[in-house]
Amino acid sequence: MKKLLHIGIMSRKEYMARTIAIAKGDYVPKANEPKIWFESTKSMAEVLSNDNRDLLTLIHNAKPQSLKDLEVLSGRKSSNLSRTLKTMERFGIVTLVKEKKHLKPIVNATDVRVEFGLTHQ
Repeated sequence: MKKLLHIGIMSRKEYMARTIAIAKGDYVPKANEPKIWFESTKSMAEVLSNDNRDLLTLIHNAKPQSLKDLEVLSGRKSSNLSRTLKTMERFGIVTLVKEKKHLKPIVNATDVRVEFGLTHQ
């Protein structure tokens, strides 16, 4: 089953103004708007690099039960995996579920849609 991750790109200034407008009740986000926001296409590209997309595919397909399992499957060092996955978790791309004494990585979506505007409203 495909799950869509809807990502938006907006400057920090615009994002802060949007957040304040939401908090004041001046703006109500639409259901189809992105839930995850990056400040630039560059920052998004760093998080969703080719290597990291390959890692997401590996997690989705192999369903490792721990970061140690993922380390063996991916050939990446645990410190690198941990840092990468925590960044992805912060953006809502993965969830790290604590099971027993291990963290189990789960991919939150199989497809990504990116949205950004060229004009400011």
